[in-house]
Amino acid sequence: MSGHSKWANIQHRKGRQDAKRSNIWTKVVREIIIAARVGGGGDPDMNPRLRLALQKAKAANVPKDTIKNAILKGTGQLEGVNYEEVRYEGYGAAGAALIIDCTTDNRVRTVSDVRHILTSNGGSLGTEGSVAFMFKHCGLIVLPSGSDEDKVMEVALEAGAEDVVANEDGTLEVITPPTIQEFEAVQKALEGAGFTPEYAEITMKPVNETVLSGEDAVKMQRLIDELEDNDDVSKVYCSATLDLPEEEA
Repeated sequence: MSGHSKWANIQHRKGRQDAKRSNIWTKVVREIIIAARVGGGGDPDMNPRLRLALQKAKAANVPKDTIKNAILKGTGQLEGVNYEEVRYEGYGAAGAALIIDCTTDNRVRTVSDVRHILTSNGGSLGTEGSVAFMFKHCGLIVLPSGSDEDKVMEVALEAGAEDVVANEDGTLEVITPPTIQEFEAVQKALEGAGFTPEYAEITMKPVNETVLSGEDAVKMQRLIDELEDNDDVSKVYCSATLDLPEEEA
């Protein structure tokens, strides 16, 4: 199958996030605390969700002592803030759909912040279920341009992947079921076959992607940036691919 690549957008956002390390550390630490509390304890071998969170922590160069303390807070061995997960749905530029996942210790503050960011950027907060049907919960593994598509398809499908999508820029998107175990099985199989993913996450992938360009793309990027700058916001998913002007990309 062929598709429109979101990799340029992922790279752009990843580059911004890497430049804001302290903000990323805050989000990853909260994710570790939640994973240790609800995912099955502090042993990553027995807790797949914690295992994924620790991979993110390693990629973000979070200090080992910070990781250790986060796990202890999650398991209740150290006193810490009681975080909970909450999801909001809304709309941005040109009516593009947004799913906003948050980790917070104060729902009132978080929903107020999210609503303010949306409305100040021409968006709006929706009701529960208003846009969720526009997304598919799945694993997404992006392989670089030049990867052997036939080999990727053979390895991925045998390991349990649902689909392999070839993009216009030559990158390959491997779609997996959303469970951590099935996602990890495909990722490990690909890495074992010599493929190095440029991106690998369990995500909310748009069922039908639209392309925003010009001022609409700039507005949507600004909205997403402001949401991601908020410490309570852990993930932002957008139904649109942004065709940004070069000076904004």
